[in-house]
Amino acid sequence: MRPACISLSENTQILYLIFCLCHYTQAITIQVPRSPITAPVQGRALFSVDITCTGTPAIRWIFSSVSKQQSIAAWMLGGAANVTKMYEGRVQTHPNGSLTITDLRLQDSGYYTITVTEPSGNSKDVCMVLSVTEVLYDDIQYFIVFIVVLGTLAAFLMLCMWLLNKLHNFIKAWRQRRCLPEHNETELQPL
Repeated sequence: MRPACISLSENTQILYLIFCLCHYTQAITIQVPRSPITAPVQGRALFSVDITCTGTPAIRWIFSSVSKQQSIAAWMLGGAANVTKMYEGRVQTHPNGSLTITDLRLQDSGYYTITVTEPSGNSKDVCMVLSVTEVLYDDIQYFIVFIVVLGTLAAFLMLCMWLLNKLHNFIKAWRQRRCLPEHNETELQPL
């Protein structure tokens, strides 16, 4: 019976060791929205995150696309952010690790990765996708305004042509009446 008791104790120790390893390796959790973020040109995009970890972590945001990889910002949670020059004036960092980019450009479409690093050295990355779209309804709106102005101009020109035609006919009839001799009854009688 004694060996079973030792075996149980070893199993308990192994389970405790596995629990500790899992706890320290998975101490960082980053929750992000599942769906890709879509925003218009000159709009803003919020990369919302909810971070759970031990200690005060270091946050780093990186942009990646097919053609380049660029650091955006890095900071200790609760501290001041170090924003790269390319994003200066367009990036706002939040106390919870979230990031907002304003004045979006088509080139901002791509992958945004947040890296959270604990003081112990453990780190975890999560990636989000941003799709920046052109606003086509502005072009359509200008086209519709152009068509309305063009139609109004055409209607005005047609009205002017109709009025000029009426004036022409009136002047023509007036000239004809003025040039014709007045008829006396004697002139109209047959001989």
